[in-house]
Amino acid sequence: MNYFETYRELLQQTLAGLDLEVVQRASEWLREARDEGKHVFVCGNGGSAFTASHFATDLVKGASYQQDTRFRVLPLTDSMGTITAYANDVGYHVVFEEQLKNFAEPGDLLVAISGSGNSPNVVRAVEWANEAGCRTLGLTGRDGGRVGALVQLNILAADPHMGRIEDVHMFICHMLAYGFMDHVPA
Repeated sequence: MNYFETYRELLQQTLAGLDLEVVQRASEWLREARDEGKHVFVCGNGGSAFTASHFATDLVKGASYQQDTRFRVLPLTDSMGTITAYANDVGYHVVFEEQLKNFAEPGDLLVAISGSGNSPNVVRAVEWANEAGCRTLGLTGRDGGRVGALVQLNILAADPHMGRIEDVHMFICHMLAYGFMDHVPA
């Protein structure tokens, strides 16, 4: 078997290992946030930052356009001025937590995306959100790391390879967002 066949086979195994009951519960949480006018915050680093932004776009535009009830989503990854100001003046470890302190309210939902589950800024965001009365949903890889242990609901891509973890996270985000766009009942 060549590299590409192996990669595909391992990705298919990781996808097959997803707990779809947890994905279903995440969809219900998103629906509740939307229906109750709660904010959904999304964060992550590196490739996960782009997944967070992509997911937010799918919910804000794709799942909200021409709908009576719309998602209120804020990707904490997208304000470069805010991120770099905190990173420079305080430290990168607070870039998501400090934004949550400005905007999050009890009952809001934080979606924390981390392949390792151990990114200090994502961990701190989850800790703060839990203390503030927000719901916390993780998309993690490997063994879930600290994020997986801290969030109230975790969707685990149980694979050691970061590329496949990120592939699965985008797959999950598309399942969740397109579930609303295609009007699939939760």
